Amino acid sequence: MKHDLTNMTALVTGGSSGIGLEYSRQLLARGCRVIIASNREQELAEAVRTLSSSDGGRISEPGSVTNQTSSPRVEGIYIDLAEEGSSEKLLQWCDDKDLHVDILVCNAGMFFMEYLSEENLGKARAMMKLHMQSVTELCILFGARMKARGKGFILIMSSMTARIPSPGIAIYSASKAYLKSFGKGFSYEMRPFGVIVTTVCPAAVDTGLYKLSAKTRRAGRRLGLIQTPEALVKRALNALFKGRRTVSPGIMNVLVPPLVRLLPNRVIDKLGLKLMY
Repeated sequence: MKHDLTNMTALVTGGSSGIGLEYSRQLLARGCRVIIASNREQELAEAVRTLSSSDGGRISEPGSVTNQTSSPRVEGIYIDLAEEGSSEKLLQWCDDKDLHVDILVCNAGMFFMEYLSEENLGKARAMMKLHMQSVTELCILFGARMKARGKGFILIMSSMTARIPSPGIAIYSASKAYLKSFGKGFSYEMRPFGVIVTTVCPAAVDTGLYKLSAKTRRAGRRLGLIQTPEALVKRALNALFKGRRTVSPGIMNVLVPPLVRLLPNRVIDKLGLKLMY
């Protein structure tokens, strides 16, 4: 399936760094106009500056409308999608600017590795809102516009951890399992109306998410155990535009889940305690 992206607009959540920035970069290279949504203001400004031409990018607050006559190829919106009502604000911002999102990349996320407690309940709530409620709302709201136009693409970032719930990442893995299930179910609802929904479940990716030394990261890349953001995003976008419902890139997707299933529960209990305490 060949798709001409030159007249399309892509919205990338969490698009100012890491995998999201690579989605923004590769979609821009394919000819898309790119909107980056992020709650990291300085990072967002730098991403827009880096990706845009000298006079082609700008950053807006939710709901604001500027009088700039030429449309920038890269635009940033500073918004926290973990806040209540943020999905509607983002849609309204696009409506105010008469922007029709053709490609929605639900990439925004957060990560912490801790046993759950009262002390990190706030982080757990934020993660559930960002990973599950926000993605669901964005898919419904922007998906309805795509459905009405009879075409569109939605990419949802899940994770290999959706298949391996583990101590220390209980909320993270559970929320990614939700996204995997939701994405596949939503794809069946949207495909008859011309909207493609693809869920990506990557294994380890070489970003700042993991607290690994540079030497370990280099070794992981050489062995193929850790993917580069460039390789992951290229494969994910190819899967999206080929109409695949799910894709699980990385050799670790083949190796790790079966190995984890073989471990006795008591061993996982002890490993968790050893890692966390």
